[in-house]
Amino acid sequence: MLRRWDEYLSGGAMARYIRFGNFVRRKSSLDRDVISYNALAPKVSRDADGRMIPYVHPKVDLRPTDIFRLLRPYAQVRFNDQLKAVVPLAVYLALFQLFILRKVVDDSWIITAGLFAVIVGLMCFMEGLKLGLMPFGETIGNILPRKSPLPMVLLVAFILGVGVTFAEPAIGALKAAGAIVSVEKAPYLYSLLNNWSDILVLVVGAGVGLAAVLGTLRFMYGWSLKPLIYTAMVPTIGLTLYAMTNPELEKVIGLAWDSGAVTTGPVTVPLVLSLGIGIAAAAGKAGSPLSGFGIVTLASIFPIIGVLLLAVVVAATTTPDEIIAAAKVAAQSAVAVETPWYERTPGVEVITGLRSIVPLILFLLLIMKVMLREQVKDAGIITYGIVLAVLGMIIFNLGLTYGLAKLGSQSGGLVPAAFLAIDAVEGSPLYVYALGIFIAVGFAWVLGFGATLAEPALNALGATVETLTQGVFKKSTLMYAVSTGVAFGLAIGLAKIIYDPPLVWLLIPGYTTAIILTYFSSEEFVNIAWDSAGVTTGPITVPLVLAMGLGFGSAVGAVDGFGILSMASICPILAVLITGLWVRYRASLEDVDEAEAEAEAPQVEVTLP
Repeated sequence: MLRRWDEYLSGGAMARYIRFGNFVRRKSSLDRDVISYNALAPKVSRDADGRMIPYVHPKVDLRPTDIFRLLRPYAQVRFNDQLKAVVPLAVYLALFQLFILRKVVDDSWIITAGLFAVIVGLMCFMEGLKLGLMPFGETIGNILPRKSPLPMVLLVAFILGVGVTFAEPAIGALKAAGAIVSVEKAPYLYSLLNNWSDILVLVVGAGVGLAAVLGTLRFMYGWSLKPLIYTAMVPTIGLTLYAMTNPELEKVIGLAWDSGAVTTGPVTVPLVLSLGIGIAAAAGKAGSPLSGFGIVTLASIFPIIGVLLLAVVVAATTTPDEIIAAAKVAAQSAVAVETPWYERTPGVEVITGLRSIVPLILFLLLIMKVMLREQVKDAGIITYGIVLAVLGMIIFNLGLTYGLAKLGSQSGGLVPAAFLAIDAVEGSPLYVYALGIFIAVGFAWVLGFGATLAEPALNALGATVETLTQGVFKKSTLMYAVSTGVAFGLAIGLAKIIYDPPLVWLLIPGYTTAIILTYFSSEEFVNIAWDSAGVTTGPITVPLVLAMGLGFGSAVGAVDGFGILSMASICPILAVLITGLWVRYRASLEDVDEAEAEAEAPQVEVTLP
């Protein structure tokens, strides 16, 4: 109802109410302008023969203000997605450093500019991935099985798995970690990250490629994930135990297990997944609601095997003394000879960005044009997406160098000041030892919990899981289970660096427990739990946590800071598996209560005439 405005304004005591629909109808009938369609349509022009001349609309002349207003909603949504993930973590680290560690952030303006570059770079890269790269994966996945035999399909899946690894944003953080490792303390680890860095990424990519092949076969034939997990964990744990027998190889275990977490990022998962699901759909096998789960798990396990095998090869071909001597010679020559521009920032970031995306694009184009003989649809939009992906990767690499890596390394190097006497606090710890340890571990716990909740991929996974389980496994339940697992994983990883126990003492019991829980869990929860570890290691979390761990390890005198990401991978698996068993147990209790209620309900007999 709407009060009459003339009576309301006049203050009349006899005010009455009318329906709003009647008010609008009367208002529109009184204040209505009738415009002829001929006044809106362009005038018809004819040539000398009386034929109508087609109308050509004049070019729209947009002012810079108009262009800004048109593009602002498009860019703002994408910018805010990355802003929500980066800013809370950066603010948390800065405030923790300022109020708890009592140390201002060094190079704050450079770090701020770097973080802004991370946001802009990820925004451009993710949009370019969606518009420029994802259509290739979907098209190839749908058409390839119809035009090529299965061995060729699997070969393409393998090469694609290798290519997407080089395009993964966080892989640059893994390669950059080589500059922090001491060659005297860990020669094999130093050699892998410096002398064998390209081969290391290639081996990791081969592991992802093998995962893509097995994932594709699993999609096509409907294999259970449980036997694949059991089979893959046997050589993984076996190689880990073998590395324990060599004191120098033992220092590579953390890098190997962290490599599995680095690979499952925003490039690998969508592209390989779209290819596998497309192949399964073309083969008529994509009817299962669990289609798509499992490939992230395999892409996390097989790179571990590859890195451990590469470490064994390095140990068999070179000795630690030879690596140390070669590193000293290289350091002396580096002083004498100026480093070329493409090995210095910002040239190295530009070259890395181009090398990450361009070969992958050329491979996808080759498959489309030569093997499938298909035309690229919407070439303009795809070109726009490719340019955005390349530009975003370059900007992200610059932000990684000056923002995430710098902030993480600085924060990680200062956290030990809470319980140790380091130079940053003039030789005295800030707190008593027990309180300082609690603050350091609590810092890692809160960082892991907050960083995981901010991951966009976890929100998407939670919504998918709630839909597939018909609301039995709530989105919020999964998100809090995964976030809590990552929080405890980072806390345990930080404690591992402080007290320096062998990483195997944590990994073997953790994965043994996960395998036991897997045996007792249903297929749905196994798929969800083992894949949940992959979505937590995004392009923001990985560089930040990796740099923090290496900086922390350097400050406390540890050999390296690797192993934190591996603990952040196993703990979410355990958390989700335990939560899944609890959810299934509660669902069974509810079914029993419903059955008892139905049995106790009074029975009414109805006699039909």
